[in-house]
Amino acid sequence: MATNSRFTLAKHSKSSCLIAYLWRSSESFMHKSTITIDVEMGDDRVPETIRWNASDTTAEKAQKAKAMMLAFWDGSEKTAMRIDLWTKTMMFDEMADFFYQTIMTMADSYGRATRNNEMVDDMKRFAKEFYDKFKTQQLIETRK
Repeated sequence: MATNSRFTLAKHSKSSCLIAYLWRSSESFMHKSTITIDVEMGDDRVPETIRWNASDTTAEKAQKAKAMMLAFWDGSEKTAMRIDLWTKTMMFDEMADFFYQTIMTMADSYGRATRNNEMVDDMKRFAKEFYDKFKTQQLIETRK
């Protein structure tokens, strides 16, 4: 029997992860946006469904996802806090695609933040090598 498990970063007993962020507009007032993540877990505490919604989206319904990665930087502790989840239906090749695309977009984000194109190129090169190696391994496995 599946149970609806919910969590927050601070307390894992809550029902959903609510993320609110603020930004200043040109009129200098704060705008608040909320992101909600609902995770339904089976008895084995492995996610069966992941759904998310944001207050600033045009989507009327929560969006389904097979996997998620969420990271926060604690500046005072100099550590990353992360939540990585994937559902039972996430396929091996989908996980490789997910990691490849995540590394590529992380490289883009790093580039926007630092303008260090050399490091961005290195990160993207690694992502491509990772994905090529995965595809090669998959070909070998299918030939067996």
